[in-house]
Amino acid sequence: MKSMAATKHFIYIVECADGTFYTGYTTDIERRLQEHNLGQGAKYTRGRRPVVLRHQESFSSRSQAQQREYQIKQLSRQQKKKIFT
Repeated sequence: MKSMAATKHFIYIVECADGTFYTGYTTDIERRLQEHNLGQGAKYTRGRRPVVLRHQESFSSRSQAQQREYQIKQLSRQQKKKIFT
């Protein structure tokens, strides 16, 4: 079992099949992508599969990761695209 201190926190941006972007938070990127692509992820991505990972960032605390997630969610589509292109 992982200790709480060793847990990594991630934010990620996926591109959906319809070309839209979804930004989320997780402690396990691979598991979360699988959930999205199986239709078990966020409601937004269920009808927009498959999703492809475009960007990820890691943080040592959940708070830092969720602050960054909020910042990214405030950006326009073009601003989000600049993060990973």
